[in-house]
Amino acid sequence: MNKNSSILKQALRLLALLVVVSGSALSALAQSVRAYGVVVDVEGSPLPGVTVRVTDKTGQGTITDMDGNFSIQVEKSDRLTFTYVGFVDQTIAVADQTFPLRLVLHEDSELLDEVVVIGYGSVQKKDLTGSITTISSKDFQKGAIATPDQLITGKIAGVQIVPGGGAPGSGAMIRIRGGASLNASNNPLIVIDGVPMEGSTLPGAPSPLSSINPADIESMNVLKDASATAIYGSRASNGVIIITTKKGSLGQPIRVQASTRFSVSTPRKYVDVYTGDEIRAIVKKSGEQKYIDMLGKENTDWQKAIYQTALGTDNNVSISGATSWLPYRVSVGYYDEKGILKTDHMQRVTGDLSLTPHFLNDDLTVTLNVKGSYTRNRYADKGAIDGAVRMDPTQPIMSNEAIYKPFGGYWFLTGTNDKGQVIPRSLAPRNPLALLMEKDDRGTSGRIIANSMITYKLPFVKGLSMNLNLAYDYGVGQGRTYIPVNAPLNEYTNQNVVGKGGLDKKYRQEKTNKLLDFYVNYKHESKAILGSLDLMAGYSYQDWMTKDYKYSEKTAGGIEYNKPVFPYDLPRNTLVSFYGRVNYSLLDRYLFTATVRADGSSRFAPKYRWGVFPSLALAWKIKEESFLKEVDAISDLKLRLGYGMTGQQDGIANYSYQSVYSLSDNQHKYLFGDKWYNMYKPAAYDAEIKWEQTATSNIGLDYGFLKGRLYGSIDLYVKHTKDLLNTIPVPAGANFSNRLLTNIGSMTNRGAELSVNYIPIETKDWNWVLNFNATYNQTKITQLTQVEDPTYLGAEVGGISGGTGQNVQIHSVGYEPYSFFVYKQVYDAKGKPIEGVFADLNGDGKIDNYDKYHCGKPAPDFLFGLSTSLRYKGLTLSTSLRANTGHKIYDNVSSDNGTLTSIKNPLGWISNATHDYSASGFVNYHYLSDYYVRDASFLKMDNLTLSYDFGRLFHDTVGINLGATVQNVFTLTSYKGIDPEVSGGIDHQFYPIPRTYSLSLGLTF
Repeated sequence: MNKNSSILKQALRLLALLVVVSGSALSALAQSVRAYGVVVDVEGSPLPGVTVRVTDKTGQGTITDMDGNFSIQVEKSDRLTFTYVGFVDQTIAVADQTFPLRLVLHEDSELLDEVVVIGYGSVQKKDLTGSITTISSKDFQKGAIATPDQLITGKIAGVQIVPGGGAPGSGAMIRIRGGASLNASNNPLIVIDGVPMEGSTLPGAPSPLSSINPADIESMNVLKDASATAIYGSRASNGVIIITTKKGSLGQPIRVQASTRFSVSTPRKYVDVYTGDEIRAIVKKSGEQKYIDMLGKENTDWQKAIYQTALGTDNNVSISGATSWLPYRVSVGYYDEKGILKTDHMQRVTGDLSLTPHFLNDDLTVTLNVKGSYTRNRYADKGAIDGAVRMDPTQPIMSNEAIYKPFGGYWFLTGTNDKGQVIPRSLAPRNPLALLMEKDDRGTSGRIIANSMITYKLPFVKGLSMNLNLAYDYGVGQGRTYIPVNAPLNEYTNQNVVGKGGLDKKYRQEKTNKLLDFYVNYKHESKAILGSLDLMAGYSYQDWMTKDYKYSEKTAGGIEYNKPVFPYDLPRNTLVSFYGRVNYSLLDRYLFTATVRADGSSRFAPKYRWGVFPSLALAWKIKEESFLKEVDAISDLKLRLGYGMTGQQDGIANYSYQSVYSLSDNQHKYLFGDKWYNMYKPAAYDAEIKWEQTATSNIGLDYGFLKGRLYGSIDLYVKHTKDLLNTIPVPAGANFSNRLLTNIGSMTNRGAELSVNYIPIETKDWNWVLNFNATYNQTKITQLTQVEDPTYLGAEVGGISGGTGQNVQIHSVGYEPYSFFVYKQVYDAKGKPIEGVFADLNGDGKIDNYDKYHCGKPAPDFLFGLSTSLRYKGLTLSTSLRANTGHKIYDNVSSDNGTLTSIKNPLGWISNATHDYSASGFVNYHYLSDYYVRDASFLKMDNLTLSYDFGRLFHDTVGINLGATVQNVFTLTSYKGIDPEVSGGIDHQFYPIPRTYSLSLGLTF
């Protein structure tokens, strides 16, 4: 009994204990909740890798995924703290929130801890001493983007990007603070993941950057002043653009992203030409019967015949994440775009692999990058653009007449050869549609860029690391141009020489770029030196080689008529460099940076092979001084001063310091006795050719107000280039040519830059961001001859279509490069130009070269850019606008197609003309009249995008984003041509940039 009673008591106690424990568990369970949502910045962009931890509880936490999403089980009484580098920590009470939560983190404008990639290293943004601008992927231009340069158009002060035309994948002219050369390259150095690129275009590819998938790019850093660029020495006179591609990061969960974009492109504008009826009226009014008899009965719009509505698609898939020691990212992309010019078509497949394993407790890091691309192009003949402007609109596109049947039915101006056969008439315009459809020009290109960056932190010396970067860039381009035997094009006339005509021509080129970079870095911070010290020293070896294959030119029937002497050319150049940098921060307020680089280039003679390029920069973080540190209205204030030297060796021949003999081809032989021989021909050379050198001074101010909601920078700069590589005339017999490339001349750039970033509205549901930049740049040539010569007008450049050897631009001392140099047109009382009458500016009673004057230039005085983004919850509306002012354009379309003579061609046919003939009334051509030099100022809306972020759907498994974009929305300008923005400033045969409409879908898993 007692035993049973004891057992019962123990059972009751156990039951009571279970009840208490169960009650506590149920109580705890009742208070447990799932906290989840998304973390974004003030612009609404998700923040990956944000640490979310339970406040005051060790070991409880998570991180946001690549879309900024998080989910964590917590108690209702808990508090959550969100931490992210460069942003202010934020703590919330769980009980006060409604989930899903949208949390906005704010940049810490006092810390400014954002890491900026510079040459051979990186620094925190707050410690920058040079003029560097960073654009990240969330700020890139939106829409159908084929090449990386399109991502930053209008986004950066001091950077001008002029599209090369509307062809798929076409490149752009990029200028950073204006050009620094007359005959060498003015393009900036492009560095992709630590590998400096070679700037020429590979055959079979539309542009140098067309092999890089924009979807794989994480950020683009633009180095503008010499204190930032001098570490790249002889290739940095025109600035540096550092492209960093996307990679995985430690602690990142696996993420799969897929995106697709469908686009429709249409011509925005056509050249304003006469209709068939208008041409008939003009010709009949002239009263010349032979031309009246040539008139047809059609009203053909040749421009609409060659252009089309073009479709495109851009598809990308990426997988990224990390194991405990291996961050990774792999992506594939497929881009397919047709051009608005018929037959134009680009297809590209890209792949990108990034592995960043960490070893030895993170002391050893290896970053492996492999980028591959394969591009296939069908090129449209751009001659069809000019042909469609000038082709007789009274004639049909196709004809059923028997003489045209052998030529596919295409109408064309006929002639006969010495055998009485019908052929295209010599020098007459060709049927532009036939030019597109009958000429099959196809090319392919493949490229692999691979590099391995190894960083080892030496454990026995704190702060000391060694870095090795090995890279190999290989590209191959090849193609074939085929024109059938009876195509009514110029190639048909080959039959006079070798029987049947047409063309069958192949091409192939291989390029290699090999790089070895090794540098040692030492970082030390202590009270003994009152701050921090960062030292770097390194060695670089880079080798470029091109293998240019030579093929026989054949007729379409396979008859060889131009056989090469050698199977290929093999030009090569090498650059060896030593470089170093010192960064010193005193009291975290006074910053000092010094760099030096010594480059040795095989392009110069041993005596002039080496160049030394130093730089020095100082910065004062005024905000950190005691008199400003507690002033809340000012969040950042830093003064920067910099000076440095850079060089130039790109864009010139590999062997210009020595005489190079070339063997004439088989169409240019010389007769000795009764035999024909190929002859060696020497090229002009300058044994003392050397580097161009550019010295740059810069003063800048970085500012921030309103707790970081208003921030930006102001920069003033002067660039002076000496020893310009300039082509000058030399006395007969002094060299192997009467013109020689040598170091004579100098030029100066002066400018100012302003960038303003403002966040007017910032709430939980609303966000409005404004970004504005402005640039002023003026370039002046200060010397062109060894000895001052007041009679030397300058070097005429800027060849145009029409006439023989006509130039409308000049390099002259005291003026901008490529200034227009023409006659001053005289006008009547009604403002109409008087034909053939020009002002006698020097008053000598005759009109000659000394009466020409400098009539503006193609480079703008001012560049403006404005971007804005307005978000309400998941809906975002954004746009980008640009304006250029203070420059002019030469309307070569009208000067060559805007006279009565261009309509009634003296060689015996009728052509169309622009409506400019009605305005001028010119009978004859006047190519050198300033009447055709016109204001090219403009305002463009490049981009208008509306997108909606649905967040995470389907039980938090899929993120969805939808977008609609219009590109090339409008252009406001007084210029009557197709586009006022033309590289080089001469408007002729310009491939129009289309207006593009696109829809996009993004998925994240």
